[in-house]
Amino acid sequence: MSKPKVLVIVGDATETVDTLYPYYRLIEAGFQPVVAAPEKRKYQMVMHEVKPGWTITKEWEGYTIDAEITFKDIKPEEYAGIFFSGGRAPEYIREDEDLLRVTRWFWENEKPMASVCHGVEIPARAGIVKGLRMATVAKCKFDLEVCGGIYVNEPCVIDRHMVSGRTFHDNGHYVGPWIKMLEAARGN
Repeated sequence: MSKPKVLVIVGDATETVDTLYPYYRLIEAGFQPVVAAPEKRKYQMVMHEVKPGWTITKEWEGYTIDAEITFKDIKPEEYAGIFFSGGRAPEYIREDEDLLRVTRWFWENEKPMASVCHGVEIPARAGIVKGLRMATVAKCKFDLEVCGGIYVNEPCVIDRHMVSGRTFHDNGHYVGPWIKMLEAARGN
């Protein structure tokens, strides 16, 4: 029996820990994570942290990850859920019309969705956050609110079928509830 597939949305400069923690937790829970990006190729992830004495985020190169499918080739009905990773990638990929189409499909069909850090920029750009309570990194509060969302400074925010966290520091708080939502949707 095949495992239910879950989309993991990335691009160059996707945050490493934002991405890999949920990726491996999905496998552990019996799901098949499918990495999706603008092109089918290897993507460079990064590590983000505000270092002591810094007022902005410092960035280092992280691991790489291979995209298995392009946004344009996604048939959303084949997937149980979707995850929007953070890092700088969402700022660049949020204008992709196929990604926006897929994002809207998951929202309209009430499938489990999750977002961390800058990942919020994708559902915000897709126009699905109006009145939606979400966590994100504080510097993306504006992106969420200008699109009608409600910023919540907590490690896990669940509103309808969207689960969100602020940064990778919240992975242990929001990923588990999202996976439980995926399990409930598949009948576990």
